[in-house]
Amino acid sequence: MLDLRKIQENQAKIEELLARKGYQIDFTPILELDEKRRKVIGEVEQLKAERNKVSAQIPMLKKQGQPVDHIFAEMRTLGDKIAQGDADAKDLENQVFNALAVIPNIPDEDLLAGEKENNKVIKEVNAKPTFDFEPKNHVDLCNALGIIDYQRGTKLSGGGYWLYRGDGARLEWALLNFFISEHLKDGFEFILPPHQLGYNAGFGAGQFPKFSDEVYWLDCDEDRQKNRFMLPTAETALVNMYAGEIIDEAKLPMKFFAYTPCYRKEAGSYRAEERGMIRGHQFNKVEMVEYAHPDKSGEAFDELVNKACSLVEKLGLHFRLSKLAAGDCSASMARTYDIEVWIPSMGIYKEVSSVSNANDYQARRNNTKYRDSKTGKPAYLHTLNGSGLATSRVFPAIIEQYQNADGSITVPEVLRPFMGGQEVIKLK
Repeated sequence: MLDLRKIQENQAKIEELLARKGYQIDFTPILELDEKRRKVIGEVEQLKAERNKVSAQIPMLKKQGQPVDHIFAEMRTLGDKIAQGDADAKDLENQVFNALAVIPNIPDEDLLAGEKENNKVIKEVNAKPTFDFEPKNHVDLCNALGIIDYQRGTKLSGGGYWLYRGDGARLEWALLNFFISEHLKDGFEFILPPHQLGYNAGFGAGQFPKFSDEVYWLDCDEDRQKNRFMLPTAETALVNMYAGEIIDEAKLPMKFFAYTPCYRKEAGSYRAEERGMIRGHQFNKVEMVEYAHPDKSGEAFDELVNKACSLVEKLGLHFRLSKLAAGDCSASMARTYDIEVWIPSMGIYKEVSSVSNANDYQARRNNTKYRDSKTGKPAYLHTLNGSGLATSRVFPAIIEQYQNADGSITVPEVLRPFMGGQEVIKLK
């Protein structure tokens, strides 16, 4: 949710920044609605002051033995006008709220306009793998080794699903345990949230109402605000844990991570680069979220970026870090860096982590504040998130980058302790 006061003070600038995201808007109608709301509130306050003044006359008139029925009638009239004014002000407030609710976050000023074509690669890490044999794609390798069962996944649930089997299941579980152990070392609190969330969680994260058709809804009430949905990412739960609360400033930053499957309706196209487990309806992810003081928001962002990069680097995978242009950032985010891993068979990079800063956008939507130690007043904090990591693309990258001429897969060294010391996955 955007700060209406900032819009009033910097209308042209904010409109220009949103245009970098490809979002065209003229805030004038919204500001006119708010001006009308404030005018109605002012009129109601005058009526209340008049009612108090009239009410104060009653004891004196009674004491003097004068009639007061006409005053009670006048007060009833004033009461009706006040009730109507309050209702009109509330209606205008709702109109302003609903208008602001669908507007995306303002991108940070250093972001370039446009979309993917203006993303900037910041660095590449680890050498790109080379092979002295004809490398295979992860689908063929996984099928041959019997570690991913695409056929039976589709049989059970349709396209966009798969089964992990044997060493495939062990490798997936090893990845998750590796990620968890690294986050625990860094002092993040481990959370296992519910997988079913209420509408307010989707709204607070900035995913609703615009993207409400992209999740799996569980209930059938026509009013979606009464329904629950399957979480598309643990971020949706974590950024709403303290919704409506005021946090002691001394507790900031608050750092969390969660493991969950993620459930999403969109499974991409059936193009070659989306084959196998590159994109699916259900996948595993460890998600990081940080609640930060606004003055420390930039530091928190750098920390999450470095953590996500460190995980991929320790796996020995070749990857790159990219700064996204404004139009390629999601609606809720002010800035995003993508960690993109190399998929040799496709000759392209695929995102395994997006690290983003929402600034105060999510906190305004779900009313999460901290109490400023200097002023004693509540203020909105900043929320940040980053995948740490999603496995559905790390897994294929490992299979392809660590493949051997005989079709076996070398297990990355950091994962071996979580696989009982196993060094190679081969056909049994």
